[in-house]
Amino acid sequence: MASWALVTGATAGIGESFTRLLAQNNYNIVLVARDLPRMQERARDLESKYKISTHVIQADLATDAGCAAVEHYIANNQIDVLVNNAGFGLNKAFTLSSMDAEQQMLDVLVRTPMRLMQSVLPGMKERNKGIVINVSSVAGYIAGGTYSASKSYITVLSESLNTELAGTNVKVSALCPGFTRTEFHQRARMSMKGLPNFMWLNSDDLVAKSWSDALKGKAVSIPGWQYQLLVFLIHSIPRSIVRKVGMNLRAKQRK
Repeated sequence: MASWALVTGATAGIGESFTRLLAQNNYNIVLVARDLPRMQERARDLESKYKISTHVIQADLATDAGCAAVEHYIANNQIDVLVNNAGFGLNKAFTLSSMDAEQQMLDVLVRTPMRLMQSVLPGMKERNKGIVINVSSVAGYIAGGTYSASKSYITVLSESLNTELAGTNVKVSALCPGFTRTEFHQRARMSMKGLPNFMWLNSDDLVAKSWSDALKGKAVSIPGWQYQLLVFLIHSIPRSIVRKVGMNLRAKQRK
Protein backbone atom coordinates (compact mmCIF):
# COMPACT_ATOMS: atom_id res chain seq x y z
CA MET A 1 0.00 0.00 0.00
CA ALA A 2 1.33 3.42 -0.97
CA SER A 3 2.29 5.74 1.87
CA TRP A 4 0.74 9.19 2.07
CA ALA A 5 2.00 12.39 3.69
CA LEU A 6 -0.21 15.40 4.42
CA VAL A 7 1.40 18.86 4.48
CA THR A 8 -0.42 22.04 5.48
CA GLY A 9 0.80 25.33 4.05
CA ALA A 10 2.18 23.25 1.20
CA THR A 11 2.63 25.79 -1.60
CA ALA A 12 5.61 27.84 -0.44
CA GLY A 13 8.59 28.02 1.87
CA ILE A 14 9.10 25.27 4.43
CA GLY A 15 5.89 23.47 3.44
CA GLU A 16 6.89 23.38 -0.23
CA SER A 17 10.31 22.04 0.75
CA PHE A 18 8.66 19.29 2.77
CA THR A 19 6.51 18.24 -0.20
CA ARG A 20 9.61 17.79 -2.35
CA LEU A 21 11.59 15.95 0.33
CA LEU A 22 8.71 13.57 1.04
CA ALA A 23 8.11 12.99 -2.67
CA GLN A 24 11.81 12.16 -3.04
CA ASN A 25 11.24 9.54 -0.35
CA ASN A 26 8.38 8.01 -2.39
CA TYR A 27 5.49 9.42 -0.38
CA ASN A 28 2.32 10.45 -2.14
CA ILE A 29 1.40 13.96 -1.06
CA VAL A 30 -1.79 15.58 0.21
CA LEU A 31 -1.36 19.32 -0.17
CA VAL A 32 -3.41 21.67 2.00
CA ALA A 33 -3.49 25.42 1.34
CA ARG A 34 -5.80 28.32 0.50
CA ASP A 35 -4.48 29.15 -2.99
CA LEU A 36 -6.06 26.44 -5.18
CA PRO A 37 -4.43 27.33 -8.55
CA ARG A 38 -0.98 27.53 -6.99
CA MET A 39 -1.56 24.28 -5.10
CA GLN A 40 -2.72 22.48 -8.26
CA GLU A 41 0.38 23.70 -10.10
CA ARG A 42 2.58 22.45 -7.26
CA ALA A 43 0.79 19.07 -7.32
CA ARG A 44 1.34 18.71 -11.08
CA ASP A 45 5.03 19.51 -10.66
CA LEU A 46 5.41 16.87 -7.95
CA GLU A 47 3.61 14.23 -10.00
CA SER A 48 5.69 14.99 -13.08
CA LYS A 49 9.08 15.13 -11.39
CA TYR A 50 8.74 12.37 -8.79
CA LYS A 51 6.13 10.06 -10.36
CA ILE A 52 3.96 10.09 -7.26
CA SER A 53 0.24 10.68 -6.66
CA THR A 54 -1.16 13.83 -5.09
CA HIS A 55 -4.41 15.12 -3.65
CA VAL A 56 -5.25 18.76 -2.95
CA ILE A 57 -7.49 20.19 -0.24
CA GLN A 58 -8.34 23.87 -0.47
CA ALA A 59 -8.85 25.00 3.11
CA ASP A 60 -8.54 28.14 5.19
CA LEU A 61 -7.23 26.70 8.43
CA ALA A 62 -8.20 29.85 10.32
CA THR A 63 -11.80 28.67 9.97
CA ASP A 64 -13.59 25.76 11.60
CA ALA A 65 -14.85 24.59 8.19
CA GLY A 66 -11.34 24.51 6.76
CA CYS A 67 -9.98 22.53 9.67
CA ALA A 68 -12.96 20.16 9.57
CA ALA A 69 -12.36 19.47 5.85
CA VAL A 70 -8.86 18.21 6.59
CA GLU A 71 -10.10 16.21 9.59
CA HIS A 72 -12.71 14.57 7.37
CA TYR A 73 -10.04 13.55 4.86
CA ILE A 74 -7.83 12.07 7.59
CA ALA A 75 -10.78 10.13 9.02
CA ASN A 76 -11.31 8.43 5.66
CA ASN A 77 -7.74 7.97 4.43
CA GLN A 78 -4.54 6.57 5.91
CA ILE A 79 -1.95 9.26 6.59
CA ASP A 80 1.55 8.07 7.44
CA VAL A 81 3.22 11.48 7.80
CA LEU A 82 1.60 14.71 9.00
CA VAL A 83 3.44 18.03 8.68
CA ASN A 84 1.68 20.88 10.48
CA ASN A 85 3.28 23.81 8.73
CA ALA A 86 0.55 26.38 7.98
CA GLY A 87 1.70 29.78 9.20
CA PHE A 88 0.19 33.04 10.36
CA GLY A 89 1.90 36.26 11.41
CA LEU A 90 0.75 39.59 12.80
CA ASN A 91 2.70 42.81 12.64
CA LYS A 92 0.99 44.56 15.56
CA ALA A 93 1.59 44.56 19.29
CA PHE A 94 -1.03 42.62 21.26
CA THR A 95 -2.53 45.78 22.76
CA LEU A 96 -2.98 47.28 19.28
CA SER A 97 -4.20 44.14 17.53
CA SER A 98 -7.82 43.11 17.09
CA MET A 99 -9.23 40.11 18.91
CA ASP A 100 -10.37 38.63 15.60
CA ALA A 101 -6.83 38.72 14.22
CA GLU A 102 -5.37 37.23 17.40
CA GLN A 103 -7.97 34.46 17.35
CA GLN A 104 -7.22 33.67 13.71
CA MET A 105 -3.55 33.29 14.54
CA LEU A 106 -4.30 30.97 17.44
CA ASP A 107 -6.64 28.95 15.22
CA VAL A 108 -3.93 28.41 12.59
CA LEU A 109 -0.92 27.96 14.88
CA VAL A 110 -2.50 26.09 17.83
CA ARG A 111 -6.01 24.82 17.21
CA THR A 112 -5.43 23.30 13.79
CA PRO A 113 -2.25 21.35 14.65
CA MET A 114 -3.91 20.11 17.84
CA ARG A 115 -7.02 18.94 16.00
CA LEU A 116 -5.14 17.33 13.13
CA MET A 117 -2.89 15.45 15.54
CA GLN A 118 -5.95 14.32 17.47
CA SER A 119 -7.34 13.01 14.18
CA VAL A 120 -4.23 11.27 12.86
CA LEU A 121 -2.55 9.83 15.96
CA PRO A 122 -5.12 7.11 16.82
CA GLY A 123 -4.58 5.46 13.41
CA MET A 124 -0.82 5.81 13.69
CA LYS A 125 -0.88 4.23 17.14
CA GLU A 126 -3.05 1.36 15.91
CA ARG A 127 -0.65 0.67 13.02
CA ASN A 128 2.35 1.38 15.27
CA LYS A 129 3.83 3.56 12.57
CA GLY A 130 3.78 7.26 11.72
CA ILE A 131 5.57 10.58 11.88
CA VAL A 132 4.21 13.99 12.92
CA ILE A 133 6.33 17.09 12.43
CA ASN A 134 5.04 20.34 13.88
CA VAL A 135 6.71 23.43 12.45
CA SER A 136 7.36 25.63 15.46
CA SER A 137 10.03 28.32 15.85
CA VAL A 138 12.91 29.45 18.03
CA ALA A 139 10.57 32.39 18.69
CA GLY A 140 8.85 30.03 21.13
CA TYR A 141 11.86 30.36 23.43
CA ILE A 142 11.61 34.15 23.75
CA ALA A 143 8.91 36.62 24.76
CA GLY A 144 7.62 38.00 21.48
CA GLY A 145 3.86 38.32 21.89
CA THR A 146 1.19 35.79 20.99
CA TYR A 147 3.22 34.39 18.07
CA SER A 148 5.95 33.32 20.48
CA ALA A 149 3.35 31.99 22.91
CA SER A 150 1.71 29.93 20.15
CA LYS A 151 5.02 28.44 19.05
CA SER A 152 5.95 27.66 22.65
CA TYR A 153 2.68 25.72 22.98
CA ILE A 154 3.43 23.66 19.87
CA THR A 155 6.98 22.88 20.94
CA VAL A 156 5.94 21.77 24.43
CA LEU A 157 3.00 19.72 23.12
CA SER A 158 5.33 18.00 20.63
CA GLU A 159 7.79 17.19 23.41
CA SER A 160 4.97 15.82 25.54
CA LEU A 161 3.66 13.58 22.75
CA ASN A 162 7.16 12.44 21.90
CA THR A 163 7.54 11.25 25.49
CA GLU A 164 4.03 9.78 25.64
CA LEU A 165 4.69 7.72 22.50
CA ALA A 166 8.22 6.63 23.44
CA GLY A 167 8.69 2.92 22.84
CA THR A 168 6.37 2.94 19.83
CA ASN A 169 7.12 3.53 16.15
CA VAL A 170 5.07 6.73 16.17
CA LYS A 171 7.32 9.77 16.27
CA VAL A 172 6.38 13.38 17.04
CA SER A 173 8.91 16.16 16.57
CA ALA A 174 8.91 19.96 16.66
CA LEU A 175 10.93 21.81 14.03
CA CYS A 176 12.18 25.08 15.53
CA PRO A 177 13.86 27.14 12.81
CA GLY A 178 15.07 30.69 13.02
CA PHE A 179 14.78 33.27 10.26
CA THR A 180 14.22 31.42 6.99
CA ARG A 181 14.13 32.76 3.45
CA THR A 182 10.42 32.27 2.67
CA GLU A 183 7.42 34.48 1.92
CA PHE A 184 6.41 34.62 5.59
CA HIS A 185 7.97 37.94 6.56
CA GLN A 186 6.80 39.70 3.42
CA ARG A 187 3.23 38.49 3.91
CA ALA A 188 3.25 39.69 7.52
CA ARG A 189 4.83 43.00 6.41
CA MET A 190 7.71 42.60 8.83
CA SER A 191 10.86 44.65 8.40
CA MET A 192 13.97 42.45 8.34
CA LYS A 193 16.47 45.23 7.64
CA GLY A 194 19.77 44.83 9.39
CA LEU A 195 19.56 41.07 9.93
CA PRO A 196 23.02 39.61 9.09
CA ASN A 197 23.12 37.15 6.20
CA PHE A 198 24.50 34.38 8.41
CA MET A 199 21.26 34.40 10.43
CA TRP A 200 19.16 33.38 7.41
CA LEU A 201 18.42 29.68 6.92
CA ASN A 202 17.66 27.79 3.71
CA SER A 203 14.32 25.97 3.82
CA ASP A 204 15.53 22.86 1.99
CA ASP A 205 18.45 22.45 4.40
CA LEU A 206 16.39 22.86 7.55
CA VAL A 207 13.68 20.51 6.28
CA ALA A 208 16.31 17.85 5.58
CA LYS A 209 17.60 18.17 9.15
CA SER A 210 14.08 18.10 10.57
CA TRP A 211 13.27 14.88 8.68
CA SER A 212 16.52 13.26 9.79
CA ASP A 213 15.90 14.25 13.42
CA ALA A 214 12.29 13.02 13.31
CA LEU A 215 13.40 9.62 11.98
CA LYS A 216 15.84 9.43 14.91
CA GLY A 217 13.00 10.13 17.35
CA LYS A 218 14.23 13.56 18.44
CA ALA A 219 11.56 15.64 20.14
CA VAL A 220 12.94 18.97 18.96
CA SER A 221 14.98 19.87 15.86
CA ILE A 222 16.84 23.20 15.84
CA PRO A 223 18.60 23.71 12.49
CA GLY A 224 21.71 25.85 12.23
CA TRP A 225 24.59 26.31 14.64
CA GLN A 226 23.62 29.95 15.12
CA TYR A 227 20.19 29.07 16.45
CA GLN A 228 21.43 26.15 18.51
CA LEU A 229 23.81 28.62 20.17
CA LEU A 230 21.01 31.16 20.56
CA VAL A 231 18.74 28.68 22.34
CA PHE A 232 21.62 27.68 24.62
CA LEU A 233 22.16 31.34 25.52
CA ILE A 234 18.44 31.90 26.07
CA HIS A 235 18.44 29.09 28.61
CA SER A 236 21.59 30.46 30.26
CA ILE A 237 20.82 34.15 30.81
CA PRO A 238 18.25 35.77 33.12
CA ARG A 239 14.70 35.60 31.80
CA SER A 240 14.28 39.35 32.28
CA ILE A 241 16.96 39.93 29.62
CA VAL A 242 15.35 37.39 27.28
CA ARG A 243 12.03 39.22 27.60
CA LYS A 244 13.57 42.62 26.88
CA VAL A 245 15.56 41.44 23.86
CA GLY A 246 12.59 39.51 22.45
CA MET A 247 10.17 42.38 22.70
CA ASN A 248 12.72 44.86 21.28
CA LEU A 249 13.26 42.58 18.29
CA ARG A 250 9.53 42.37 17.61
CA ALA A 251 9.23 46.16 17.88
CA LYS A 252 11.95 46.59 15.23
CA GLN A 253 10.18 44.16 12.90
CA ARG A 254 7.04 46.29 13.03
CA LYS A 255 8.80 49.43 11.75
